[in-house]
Amino acid sequence: MANIQLVRVYEMTTPVAENSFLTDRLWPRGISKAKLVDVTWLKDVAPSNDLRKRFHADTTRWDDFRRDYYAELNTGEAWLPLLALLQQGKNITLMFGSKNIEHNQGVVLRDFLLEKFNGLDESVHYSGE
Repeated sequence: MANIQLVRVYEMTTPVAENSFLTDRLWPRGISKAKLVDVTWLKDVAPSNDLRKRFHADTTRWDDFRRDYYAELNTGEAWLPLLALLQQGKNITLMFGSKNIEHNQGVVLRDFLLEKFNGLDESVHYSGE
């Protein structure tokens, strides 16, 4: 079973869980790189700058953000290594900086990955090569 944990980077505890990924496009303010030394930064899986800025300007447009971020994810492949870990039975942790723990890119990415993992798109397979 796929297990994806969401953690606000400002509330993380040490030691950092294996297979932890920062999903923000920008490095979180006030967090040293040394603190996240065991965390992989996935800038390419984060929402585009344009989408990020539009959502921060009007957070009431959650459904639009979610739809547009799904579209961005579907046009890229940066998320395939995450899916591969899930297919191997490994747990992953998605980290984000947003204060809003219910409406952020980590939530959308988690839902996207779980849909892919649970076979809603069975054409997706990543061998890691």
